[in-house]
Amino acid sequence: MKVIKNYLYNAGYQILNMIIPLITVPYISRVLGAHDVGINEYTNSWVTFFYLMGQMGITLYGNREVAYHRDDIYERSKTFWGVESLQLLTVSSAFIMYLATVLLFSTTFKEFFLLQAIWIIATGVDISWYFMGLEEFRITVVRNTLVKIASLILIFTVVKTSADLGKYILILGASQLVGNLTLWPYLRRNIVWVSIKKWHPFKHFYPALLLFIPTITTQVYLVLNRLMLGRMSTQADLGNFGQADKIVKFVLAVVTATGTVMLPHVANKYAKGDIKGVRNSLYTSFNFVSAISIPLMFGLMAVAKRFGPWFLGDQFILSGSVMFLEAPIIVFIAWSNVTGTQYLMPINRVKEYTTSVTIGALSNVVFNLILISKYGANGAALATVGSEFLVTASQLWMIRNTISRRKMFKELWKYILCGIVMYLVVNRICLIINMTIANLVLEVLVGALIYLLGLILMKASILEEAQKFLKNKK
Repeated sequence: MKVIKNYLYNAGYQILNMIIPLITVPYISRVLGAHDVGINEYTNSWVTFFYLMGQMGITLYGNREVAYHRDDIYERSKTFWGVESLQLLTVSSAFIMYLATVLLFSTTFKEFFLLQAIWIIATGVDISWYFMGLEEFRITVVRNTLVKIASLILIFTVVKTSADLGKYILILGASQLVGNLTLWPYLRRNIVWVSIKKWHPFKHFYPALLLFIPTITTQVYLVLNRLMLGRMSTQADLGNFGQADKIVKFVLAVVTATGTVMLPHVANKYAKGDIKGVRNSLYTSFNFVSAISIPLMFGLMAVAKRFGPWFLGDQFILSGSVMFLEAPIIVFIAWSNVTGTQYLMPINRVKEYTTSVTIGALSNVVFNLILISKYGANGAALATVGSEFLVTASQLWMIRNTISRRKMFKELWKYILCGIVMYLVVNRICLIINMTIANLVLEVLVGALIYLLGLILMKASILEEAQKFLKNKK
């Protein structure tokens, strides 16, 4: 099945994207320290706003539009040239605004702010949305894998002391830029030239803008924690939160890879009028992410408090509690990824999706103001969980008349029960034995075995679906 293959490709790429930071995180944490890690988190949070302004909603919009015209090479080529020319114009504007803002208003960390600007340039040449729309994920994975490995080697060979923070920022931004550029040669066999007169880039502006609103709103409350924590607490607190959040997002990447794969797949079904197929895809995907995300959440919670300071170093003792508190977002984001990215977006119910993420953004500001001042990094983690819960709850409410929520949650109690048993056992083991690589592997294997045995005893439907898939592969 192409969807399964694409999921595996995208999951592999997302995991690679997170594994490389995961390999470098303990090294960088010890070399730079919590304070300098916090500076990188803070300056990168600001540049994120600007490159999102430049990108608008083009990643989602371009992905969907290419999927709509996948079978017509001329129409999809015209879509590509129009959307990419619009992206270059908007990103160029964002780049100029960012430089002006940094040069005129920045009094601290100016050097690091300027180095972060490379991320905006990288956004302008990002055409991954085109290949996602074609459901050609192998191209993205293979090419960018080589670039990511090269950046990993550079970090270990160039970043040696706390004075190398600028080099670290430069390597991260440059690797993103090079990775995006390597996709361009593949266009030669995927598109045809279309006269510039027929590009009509501004035709795409309004619909992309509609998708920009939920995109920027989503990122607002993902980045806002860092900005508010950097202002209301210390850079060391921000460093602890940022590194803990990276580990949580690494675990989450295994699950959310389905969203990127399913969006063009569902959009293509919707364009063909296959509404029943759209709904069946939703039920299958929701059951799958529930079965995967729940044990991942409980597993991370079981080891978090011992794992954080062991993995990151003595300056990151607080990271363990941050991971423990933030772990529930693995489930909430997995669910909203299905209801939002895989359902509301491809069937063009953008207004409802925008409303849900706006609720999340506004609630995140309120939660941050209340919790960060009192609990610091832990407060930012709690604020993240609260806002993600509201996003998920609002989306489930919005689809109540078109989707059977009872069917979606039918197997949920089995996953939760198995996850709780797994948590109790793994957490007990973690408290008894020392934290080492071998013992961590042992805890993961024991947890996976307990969870799997629980699913077998309860005859969970996900096992039948897995068996059918394996038979089809043969």
